Amino acid sequence: MRIKVGDEVVIISGKDNGKKGVVINLNSSKATVTVKDVNIMVKHIKKTAEQAGERIKKEAPLSVSNVMILDSEGNASRIKYSLDKNGKKIREFVTTSKVISENFTKS
Repeated sequence: MRIKVGDEVVIISGKDNGKKGVVINLNSSKATVTVKDVNIMVKHIKKTAEQAGERIKKEAPLSVSNVMILDSEGNASRIKYSLDKNGKKIREFVTTSKVISENFTKS
């Protein structure tokens, strides 16, 4: 998958079209990403004798095909892989050919 945790992305289709956010979770086997504060769902917790009922809001996963990475100018772009001078595999934007900095934090 070309999208990584910590990348800033924009939603290109669906109910949240045009919203921007940071990738917080990635599931490569299902090809889904979870973006912070986008695609919010509400989970209802039934009340019990020990606790009151509540509504929890959380992000639901999106298909990776519905997001595009943002470059430093804020333009959506695709990603390609290439080799640098040392033969190391790097990610870069297709439109501007700028290298994507690997400054994301894995949790």
